[in-house]
Amino acid sequence: MAADIMTRGARGPAKPRQPAPPRRRSFLAENPSVLWFMLALGLFTAVVSVLSEAFGAGLLSTSLIKVLGMTLCLCLIAIAMDVVWGYCGILSLGHFAFFGLGGYAIGMWLMYARTEIVIRENLASGTIPPTETEVTEAVTAQIFGVVGSSELPLIWSFAYSLPFQLAMVVLMPGLLALIFGWLAFRSRVTGVYLSILTQAMTLALSLYLFQNDTGLRGNNGLSGLQNIPGFLDVPQSVISMWFFWASAFALGAGYLLFAWVVWGKFGSVIRAIRDNESRVRFLGYNVEGYKLFVFTLTAVASGLAGALYYPQAGIINPAEIAPIASIYLAVWVAIGGRGRLYGAVIGAASVSLLSSWLTGGGAPNIDLGFYRIIWTDWWLVLLGLGFVLVTLFFPKGIGGLFDYLVRKRP
Repeated sequence: MAADIMTRGARGPAKPRQPAPPRRRSFLAENPSVLWFMLALGLFTAVVSVLSEAFGAGLLSTSLIKVLGMTLCLCLIAIAMDVVWGYCGILSLGHFAFFGLGGYAIGMWLMYARTEIVIRENLASGTIPPTETEVTEAVTAQIFGVVGSSELPLIWSFAYSLPFQLAMVVLMPGLLALIFGWLAFRSRVTGVYLSILTQAMTLALSLYLFQNDTGLRGNNGLSGLQNIPGFLDVPQSVISMWFFWASAFALGAGYLLFAWVVWGKFGSVIRAIRDNESRVRFLGYNVEGYKLFVFTLTAVASGLAGALYYPQAGIINPAEIAPIASIYLAVWVAIGGRGRLYGAVIGAASVSLLSSWLTGGGAPNIDLGFYRIIWTDWWLVLLGLGFVLVTLFFPKGIGGLFDYLVRKRP
């Protein structure tokens, strides 16, 4: 025993045992809002399906189902905007350009394939079967006769191919965002200057598409997108439910994806970039690479949202890509609460549905005797007033109220 004590004395005092580092909880355990959101989305989808005209009690009209489906698409692009602005600190005023590019990509196939089916049915009644050249010429005249063109534009060379146009839904917004982001971020353009650049990009694209020689029918845009080739005999009530389900699935998948992106080390880095970009660069992180990845990924998600939105709207034109649309998008996210994915959904859904109700004839006009309030004229005033009030009194948006209630519950 004495020898044991002597040995311990020679070795010095025993070092205290270091506690084991805490184990990190799982993604869903650290993000309970994801489970609540998925539950709410699933319940909402089920209720709408039960009350629809196509598969339920018929209490919800087809037009309302389309409005709800389009609202889900707007919620998806609002989430993308929240990630790039609320989490990464890039106030992009051009994400609706990516939204519109996705709509144009799928709209080209919808319009070309539907027109081709109609042309073939009309020419089949002749005594001599039509050649492929005659079919192509007839389709070209039908689509581009409105802009005085008789030749098929080069960008329509593969418009007949659904897989190709689906690939363009992803590639067109992604490639534009990749090129623009690489040029802007490598030059270290930040703040309001970057916002102006994104707005200028959107304006340039919108003005370009307004021209008739762009191959996208100029100001006329693409129309008749609600008619799905191969399903022309299917009622619109059924097709609207198909797109509603697809929009709900896309929103759920997008929420999961972006919640995972902003979680963990990657999410910590992009939030640090938002708060102090210079310090993050000093620590050795590739700031430009992180920003470019977020910018491109959110652009791709915006393109997918647009590809689901415009077949429900039935038409797309260059006015949809105007800079004012991207400004509205930023207002939605600010009202809902940026830096919170569910806040972006709340802001986009509430403002979109309220806009449809006030400007679509749902809200009755108010006659004050000396003045008549027409909600169509006053809607933008209300939107601007709401944005100012939220900025002054609820800087964390509507989503911030939920955080406050959760903290106060104990």
